[in-house]
Amino acid sequence: LLRLSLPSEPDWRSAATSACKKAMEKSRPLWDNPLQFVFACISYAVGLGNVWRFPYLCQMYGGGGFLIPYLIMLIAEGMPLLYLELAVGQRMRQGSIGAWKIISPYLCGVGVASVVVSFFLSMYYNVINAWAFWYLFHSFQDPLPWATCPLNSNRTGYEEECEKTSSTQYFWYRQTLNISPALEASGSVQWEQALCLTLAWLVVYLCILRGTASTGKVVYVTASLPYCVLIIYLIRGLTLHGAVNGLIYMFTPKLEQLSNPKTWISAATQIFFSLGLGFGSLIAFASYNEPSNNCQRHAIIVSLINSTTSIFASIVTFSIYGFKATFNYESCINKVILLLLNAFDLEEGSLTADNLNEMKDYLMATYPQEYAQLAPQIKNCSLEAELDTAVQGTGLAFIVYSEAIKNMEVPQLYSVLYFFMLLMLGIGSMLGNTAAILTPLTDSRVIASRFPKEVISGVVCFMNCIIGLIFTMEAGNYWFDIFNDYAATLSLLLIVLVETIAVCYIYGIRRFEKDLYTMIGCKPNWYWKIMWAFVSPLLIISLFIFYLTDYILTGTLQYQAWDATQVRDYPGYALAVIGLLVASSTMCIPLGALMTFIRKRLKRERVSTVA
Repeated sequence: LLRLSLPSEPDWRSAATSACKKAMEKSRPLWDNPLQFVFACISYAVGLGNVWRFPYLCQMYGGGGFLIPYLIMLIAEGMPLLYLELAVGQRMRQGSIGAWKIISPYLCGVGVASVVVSFFLSMYYNVINAWAFWYLFHSFQDPLPWATCPLNSNRTGYEEECEKTSSTQYFWYRQTLNISPALEASGSVQWEQALCLTLAWLVVYLCILRGTASTGKVVYVTASLPYCVLIIYLIRGLTLHGAVNGLIYMFTPKLEQLSNPKTWISAATQIFFSLGLGFGSLIAFASYNEPSNNCQRHAIIVSLINSTTSIFASIVTFSIYGFKATFNYESCINKVILLLLNAFDLEEGSLTADNLNEMKDYLMATYPQEYAQLAPQIKNCSLEAELDTAVQGTGLAFIVYSEAIKNMEVPQLYSVLYFFMLLMLGIGSMLGNTAAILTPLTDSRVIASRFPKEVISGVVCFMNCIIGLIFTMEAGNYWFDIFNDYAATLSLLLIVLVETIAVCYIYGIRRFEKDLYTMIGCKPNWYWKIMWAFVSPLLIISLFIFYLTDYILTGTLQYQAWDATQVRDYPGYALAVIGLLVASSTMCIPLGALMTFIRKRLKRERVSTVA
């Protein structure tokens, strides 16, 4: 007789669990190849911040000298944290919620917090793509609509508001945003911007429609095309008159800035946010990798490409800066020369840029009364002052660049190229943001069993688009600044701090070390372990304390109104929204732990009651 031996209950359970895991791994979609994954990470990490924030930081904190703290922070903070997130995603093969829940049930709130922050970011970030679409469509006009001020209603002169500022500022603030005087005057939705936002969300939806199958193809375009445009702009920028002035300004190190704590804080912050840590996007992307993928190598490649792109984009930006500054400086000089020639009836050619200062001194000594009357109209032209004008964010992307473009030959071509590049950078980042939201949702059996992936993606995009209409109102730019300043800063720092502590001290760094050995065939060396366990957490705590102190010392939160001379206090409802933005994500972490504790306690009590 054959004797049948049934497996014991624990063996049966472990076999079922491993079978379940294998089934999940088989059904989980994968990237076509490792290169596709790298392109997805580059497309996500290399974004608008590389183009419009890094050059500003170089300008503010020591030019070429800023690269010293920047590269130190890349080694101490950027690479280790990027590697950690990629390794967690690849090992756990889940989105942010599932991955941290596997590490510890008490950490489920960390993943939820990442999803909430990514949802907030998606709500306002795609508005930038809407603005890029708006400028792209207007780039086909001749002349460009921001090249000159529009005529007034009587057609007797230019619009007064435009004459007080500039044609590029007028097009941005009045014709694009139609900005209200203050946050309280919310105004109506601008239908042109609303249509552009709808188009931006439609493009994002089509890109993420089939998950990695569609995203994997799109990232080849969104990751590579911006580099093609940057190379074209570099070649054009270096040939522009005055470009060398901008490059000298950039590469001249002001080493005294290294003693400024804000220089180091800005470098650490730029590395942290530029790589997109804490949003859950990197964990989501890595979860679609083969378990044997070398995530250590890919972390190094992505972080180095990201930082190299920032420096490369700065060279392009400062060549444009140099051209714009030189153009403005020479225009200023020519206006002063023309004014003096007409006022003192001087001979044509007697005044030049070289002898202007000597002639001014001569005229002041010879005709003191006439010169004194004319003095208020004589501008003090300075190339250094023009180069010192620091602009970041939308001011750099949509005002400074568009002002430089309008003065180039064939401005329509360079305008189309530039705003198409912005669009590619923005869409690439949006693919990562939406992946951070969608991956945990599609990982959920409850949701995935009831709705197909296309429906889940559609609902997320539709919700974001409807809420995003707030940013297309006349006061929308003020709300954009609120979300940009407060939706992610403190929350992300807390999320990544908990992540590093969770891996090193809850999951255990030795256990994590074994997982990495199983995946990539080698254990992390002392550099990675020291950074994960000590250096990176200390840096994050320092940043967290700095931002918290900065918010407290600021007192009543304020914003700059349309009139740049006016600084207003945020109204009560805006402060409530700011508090909600910060609390709704950060509170997920302790609330998740508390709910898990209560659930386990109740379960234990039920078991003891039955017993």
